[in-house]
Amino acid sequence: MDHARQRLAILHPRRSLGTVFALSFACVTAATTLLGGFLSYNAAARMVRVDQDGVFRGVVSDLHQQVAQRHLSPSDYFSASPDHDGPRDDLSRRIRTDVQVLGPAGRVEEHGYPVLPVRVADRAAASHATAGHTIYYKAEIEGDRYRVATVALGGGRGAVQVAQQYSDTEVLLRELQERTVELSATVIVVAGLAGWWLARRIAGRLVRLTRVAEDVARTGRLDTAVPVAGPDEVGRLGRAFDGMLGRLAASEEVQRRLVQDAGHELRTPLTSLQTNVALLDRIDRLPPQAKADLIADMKSETRELVNLVNELVELAAGDRDAEQPADTALSGVAEEAAALARRRTGREILVEADSTVVRARPAAIQRALTNLLENAAKFDQDGTEPVEVAIKGTRVEVRDRGPGIAEADLPRVFDRFYRADSARSLPGSGLGLAIVHAVAVTHGGTAFARNRPGGGAVIGFTLDPASRVERPPTTPTADSAATPR
Repeated sequence: MDHARQRLAILHPRRSLGTVFALSFACVTAATTLLGGFLSYNAAARMVRVDQDGVFRGVVSDLHQQVAQRHLSPSDYFSASPDHDGPRDDLSRRIRTDVQVLGPAGRVEEHGYPVLPVRVADRAAASHATAGHTIYYKAEIEGDRYRVATVALGGGRGAVQVAQQYSDTEVLLRELQERTVELSATVIVVAGLAGWWLARRIAGRLVRLTRVAEDVARTGRLDTAVPVAGPDEVGRLGRAFDGMLGRLAASEEVQRRLVQDAGHELRTPLTSLQTNVALLDRIDRLPPQAKADLIADMKSETRELVNLVNELVELAAGDRDAEQPADTALSGVAEEAAALARRRTGREILVEADSTVVRARPAAIQRALTNLLENAAKFDQDGTEPVEVAIKGTRVEVRDRGPGIAEADLPRVFDRFYRADSARSLPGSGLGLAIVHAVAVTHGGTAFARNRPGGGAVIGFTLDPASRVERPPTTPTADSAATPR
C-alpha cells in the first residue's frame, strides 16, 4: 500500500495552489498568444502574397495589352534599345522583374538576369499566331523560386518572358515570422511572471490559512491567530474560520467549566452519601431516631444527586434537544407550568397572559417556567401573596414577594452552579436559572432578573420577536382574565 502511494506521488507530484495558478495562467496566455500570432501571421502572409501576385499579374496584363494593341517585335524589348521609354520600361517600372526575349521558334534573343528556362510551352507560345497568348508557371532558378509568364507577340514573331522572384516576399514574411515568435515568447514570459505574482497574491493568504488550520489540527490550540485581511472570498473564509475557532474555544471553555463545576457540586452529596454508607455498618447499634435521620438524610442526598444529574444532562444537551418547534400558545404553557408548581409547592400562583402564540419548543418553555416558579416558591416559602406569572407578547415574567436579590448577585444569578450566600442552606443545585437562560438563548431571546418594587424579585426571559405567530383577533372572554388557582 505504501509502495503504491509512493509510486502515485512520483507520477502525480503535489503542486501548490500558487504553482497551479501560475502554470494555468501561463498556459492559457501561451495558447492565446500562439493562436493569435499564428492567425495574424497567416493573415499577413496571405495578404502579402496575394498583393505580390496581383502586382505580377498586373505587369503581365500590361504586357498583354502592349502586344495586342501594337505590332511589336522581339527587338522592341531589348535592353539596349535606344528608346528608354519603350514597352520594356513599362514592365519594370511597377516592380522589379526579369525580362527575357524569345525570337521565332523560341530562340533566346536576349537573356534575362538570371537566365529563364525555355520550355516546350514557351517555344510554342513564341510560334503562336495570336498576340497576347499567355502561359503561367513557377520555376526554381539558381536556388530561388520565381513566378514566370510567357506572352506571345503573335504571328510567330516570338515571345516575351517576365519573371518575379518569390524571395523578396519570403524574406519579408520570414522576418515577420521571427518577429511574431519573439513577441509571442516575450508575452508568454511576461504572462508567466504576472501569473506567478498574481498567484502569490491570491494563494498566499490561502497558504497561510492552510498552515493555521494544520497547526490547529496538530496542536489542538484554538487561540491561534487567523489571517482575515481582505474583503474578498479569501478574507471571508478567514473571518469564518476565525469565528469558528472562537466558537469552538468558547464551547471548550464552557465544557471545561461545566466539568469543573459539576465535579465540585457532585462532591458534596457523594461525600455525604459515603459518610452515611459508612454508618450503615453499625446501624443496628444506633438509636431509632438516629436511624430514621440517617435514612432520611440518605434519601435526601440521593434525591438531590438524581436531580443534579438530570439537570446536568438537560443543560449539556442544550440546543441539541430533539424537540421540534411548534406553534405554542404561551398562556397554555404557563397554565400547565403553574398547575405543576402548585402541586409541588402548594403555593397560590396567578397567571396573567395575553393570547401570544410563538414558534417554539413547548416542553423547553414549560421547563423554564417551572424552574422560575419553583425558584420563586423556594425563596418565598412563608409568603402569603401569590406568585405571579405575567406574559405580554414575547416577554415572560415570574414575580414573587420574597427577600429579593442582592445587587452584587444580580449579574451572576444565571451562571451555572452559582448560589448566593443566602441560598446555600436551601435545596437546589444552582442550575435551574442557568437552564432558563439556555432556553431563552436557544429561542433567540435573553434572561433577566431585577428586584421588585415593594419587595421581592422579578425573574424572566424574552423570546425572539420574529418567532411570534400572528393569529386572527378573537373576542375576549372571562376565561382570559387573570385567574387565581
